[in-house]
Amino acid sequence: EIGVCAFSGCSSLESITLPDGITEIGVCAFSGCSSLESITLPDGITEIGVCAFSGCSSLESITLPEGISKIGEGAFEGCSLLESITLPDEITEIGCWAFKGCSSFESITLPRGITEIGRSAFWGCSSLESITLPDGISEIGRWAFPKTTKVIRRRK
Repeated sequence: EIGVCAFSGCSSLESITLPDGITEIGVCAFSGCSSLESITLPDGITEIGVCAFSGCSSLESITLPEGISKIGEGAFEGCSLLESITLPDEITEIGCWAFKGCSSFESITLPRGITEIGRSAFWGCSSLESITLPDGISEIGRWAFPKTTKVIRRRK
């Protein structure tokens, strides 16, 4: 596990590769790492904690490995340069404010396994023009998407 606030505020950290064996990114683990541009996550991680990467304003893209089931509240909040994220099919929940303020997102396709999208999850994603939702979502929270987003439902 990468513990609570382990690298929080490390403003000179530009990239990091995490070793195998880590299963969880803890609360605020990398929050405020404003120079962090890239991170490589190992297979085996099951959860991205609350505010884990919030305020990583230089982070442009991230690929989440297979096996992650939950993206915590505010996990990527304020990652204003984040243009893309690859979400594995195992993700079932995106927490409140998870991508709030990710103003460089233009589109996103949510994985088939997603059942819950928390309130304000994509609020402030001002460039987000379209989002593809799979069948099977049981809950979409209030203000989950910006008003300008066109929601497209994926067909089976």
